[in-house]
Amino acid sequence: FTAVRSEKRRSGGSRRAPNPRAARRGRRRAGHTAKMAAVIRRLGGKWSGCVVRAQLRLPLAAARRALATGHAVHQQQFTSLDEKPQFPGASAEFVDRLEFIQPNVISGIPIYRVMDRQGQIMNPDEDPKLPKEMVLKFYQKMTLLNTMDRILYESQRQGRISFYMTNYGEEGTHIGSAAALEPNDLVFGQYREAGVLMYRGFPLELFMAQCYASARDVGKGRQMPVHYGSRDLHFVTISSPLATQMPQAVGAAYAYKVSQEDRAVICYFGEGAASEGDAHAGFNFSATLECPIIFFCRNNGYAISTPTHEQYRGDGIAARGPGYGIISIRVDGNDVFAVYNATKEARRRAVAENQPFLIEAMTYRIGHHSTSDDSSAYRSVDEVNYWDKQDHPISRLRHYMVNKGWWDEEQEKAWRKQSRKRVMEAFEEAERALKPKLDHMFSDVYEETPVRLQKQQEGLQRHLKMYGEHYPTDHFEKPTHYSAEGMPHS
Repeated sequence: FTAVRSEKRRSGGSRRAPNPRAARRGRRRAGHTAKMAAVIRRLGGKWSGCVVRAQLRLPLAAARRALATGHAVHQQQFTSLDEKPQFPGASAEFVDRLEFIQPNVISGIPIYRVMDRQGQIMNPDEDPKLPKEMVLKFYQKMTLLNTMDRILYESQRQGRISFYMTNYGEEGTHIGSAAALEPNDLVFGQYREAGVLMYRGFPLELFMAQCYASARDVGKGRQMPVHYGSRDLHFVTISSPLATQMPQAVGAAYAYKVSQEDRAVICYFGEGAASEGDAHAGFNFSATLECPIIFFCRNNGYAISTPTHEQYRGDGIAARGPGYGIISIRVDGNDVFAVYNATKEARRRAVAENQPFLIEAMTYRIGHHSTSDDSSAYRSVDEVNYWDKQDHPISRLRHYMVNKGWWDEEQEKAWRKQSRKRVMEAFEEAERALKPKLDHMFSDVYEETPVRLQKQQEGLQRHLKMYGEHYPTDHFEKPTHYSAEGMPHS
């Protein structure tokens, strides 16, 4: 990590490091006191500590000349180069030469990597040495996510669901970071973090139920596809507007700090979202309030159709961290072990030291931005094929497992067949499932339903009673009615 703040010692709470400016001011004040004492004595007065008792018989003009002389002597002992800035807004030194700071003052931040494209560990000291079972879980979750993406993408293309976003090429950022967190750490996602939720145990049936807006959906069919959420798994429901989750995540982290909970918050976002004003607010609040939060940026090369060179001129997103006072690092997002190591250490220190961390994971979005996008209009097929064939996070981890003797071609074929079967079973179940009750359109917002909503609900019921044959009401769960005794019945 690039440390851009003084290391803080903690013992139950925040303890600030000694202030070097205050120390310099104290020494300078002591020098002024000694000089003043010398001047007073020359004038025949008496100096006792901080109080001057001067019985002076000199004319006022003489006294002024003597003080001026003493002050001049004091000034002559210090040159302008010895002066230290006292401005409260920055920590710096005076210079006597006009020179602007160049944009590349922080440039070429290195990319942390543990294994190369062939799955070979580059530095044994950085090998997380994860057990075989855990590595196999990494691989199976990454490939299962990939299989689910393919089936749901085709489902949208066939008109079965309204929208979808794939995670192709970014699976390593999801699984590596999710594995490094504690189960009760709170997750704020953007919209391309399905693998984080999958790693935490969100079942395929609920992924499908959400995309199909079926009755089993925990959100009761109110959200558009891929806007997942799970209170049980501490995953805040996805919101479409970019970067709105960033200041919200900081607020949650600050709450954990105030309540002294041993928990952290991780906030995912893309490099495109980092151009939003909410990103600035989130970064600045997290640093000034000293919150236990990890900002995890998936820099996948494109903000929908806008390439990075049109988004910013600086050195990526990690270079912004020092400006906010945030400890930062850049990692190879296609290296699941590098992502794991960085997130695990950031999480440990964020909780122990109450301070934010910024991780920029360099990766590539192999798929279209969404089913509403055609990326062939702004990038070449060769570019996409390079990342898909030469530097894919799934193939890199598979090379590692093969090198360790943990995986072979037969296991690969069997797992691919099994994973596709599981996804298709969940898919078929979602296709057959009923939609949520229409009454859910009016519930779960107010504790007591306002009169205006009651009137709207009654109006819908009257409309369906008159024209119900024109609507597929048989595809929805039946509304719940209540007897005179208050007992529910369909």
